[in-house]
Amino acid sequence: MQTLKINRKNFKDLVQIIIKSIKQGKVVVCPTDTVYGLICNAENKTAVRKIFKIKKRNFQKPISLFVKDFKAARRVAIIGKNQGKFLNKLWPGKLIAVLEANPSMWLRAGRKFPRGIVCRWGKIGLRIPNHKLLVAILNKFKNPLAQTSANISGKPASTRIEEVLNQFGKQRILPDLVIDAGNLKHSKQSKVIDLTEEKPKTLRK
Repeated sequence: MQTLKINRKNFKDLVQIIIKSIKQGKVVVCPTDTVYGLICNAENKTAVRKIFKIKKRNFQKPISLFVKDFKAARRVAIIGKNQGKFLNKLWPGKLIAVLEANPSMWLRAGRKFPRGIVCRWGKIGLRIPNHKLLVAILNKFKNPLAQTSANISGKPASTRIEEVLNQFGKQRILPDLVIDAGNLKHSKQSKVIDLTEEKPKTLRK
């Protein structure tokens, strides 16, 4: 597990390092606009599986995606007129929207994303982040990023890099790269709202 500290001087270089790592199928601990997160190429089955192993997370609990913009979101999910109006007020930002996945993204014939991204009911969680580093990565990488909080399932997510490293430190399976941005601004995990029903349903406040 390699740890690299990020600052203004090395920002562009680290963006390239992160993208190279993601293309190689690696899992990265990365600061976000909420808490520290785990990210990888959402289309890489091995990398997505590794995130679940790192977190000791049940595959029946899918993780969500970071996408660049609404255009990218519509490639993987069905966003109706009312849903679009709702999300325009909250994206980019700290909201994961649960939407109906485009059939091509989850049906067995031509499945694009691996198990653990799209739930068995054909729903998918998406977020457009409001974070300089993530925006830079998404602008250059193009593909969606699988993402989840950097913690063991059942333990608290954190804005403190020391707490993240302590949680993972004694495990056999570790993230490949850690981007150390120090302690992030105090925040909690993203709000999660299911927009697949007639009325929005809050799943996590």
